[in-house]
Amino acid sequence: MRNRDPIFAVLQPRLPQSGLVLEVAAGTGEHAASFAGRLPNLAWQPTDPDPEALTSIAGWRDAAGAPGMLAPLLLDASDPEHWPVGAVDAVVCINMVHISPWAATEGLMKGASSRLPAGGLLYLYGPYLEDGILTAPSNLDFDASLKGRNPAWGLRRLEAVRSLADDQGLDLRERIAMPANNLSLVFRRR
Repeated sequence: MRNRDPIFAVLQPRLPQSGLVLEVAAGTGEHAASFAGRLPNLAWQPTDPDPEALTSIAGWRDAAGAPGMLAPLLLDASDPEHWPVGAVDAVVCINMVHISPWAATEGLMKGASSRLPAGGLLYLYGPYLEDGILTAPSNLDFDASLKGRNPAWGLRRLEAVRSLADDQGLDLRERIAMPANNLSLVFRRR
C-alpha cells in the first residue's frame, strides 16, 4: 500500500515505547503486519467487523512472522461496550471513518476514550472535508462514489469529528497533511 510508509513515519515517534496498540478496522491486515514487524516492543491487536477481513489479516500475520502481531479479533466499532479488548495504550484507525456509518465513528471515539490512559494516542488516517480549506476535486469525486455505494458513507467534516472526539475527552493535537489529499489526525486522551 502506497500510504504504509508515510503513515508509519507519523506513527512511530508518537506511539508508546511498549504496550498494546489496538487497530480498529484493520482491513486486509497489511498495515498491521508491516507496523508490528517494525515495532517489536509493541503488541499489535488488529480487528475488523468483517470475517473475510479477519482471514486476510491472519494470512498477513502468518506471512510477516512478526511476534508482536496478535491474532485478529472481530470488533464492531459502533458497539464499544462489546469490544473484545480492555485497556490499551494506543488506538489506530486507518481509512474507516469515511467508509462506515457515522455510528462507527461515534463508537470509535467512545471506545477509545474508555480504553486509553490519560495521554493515550488515538490516530486516524483518511480524507476529510474542512471548513475554509478547498477540497481537492479527487476527494469530492471519492465522496460522491462512496455515497453512491452506501448513503451512510462519505467524507466527514473534520470539525464534526473533532467535536465528537472532544465530547469523549479526546483532544486533537496534530493535523498532518499526507500524500493523496489525506490527513493524519493525532488525538490524545485528557
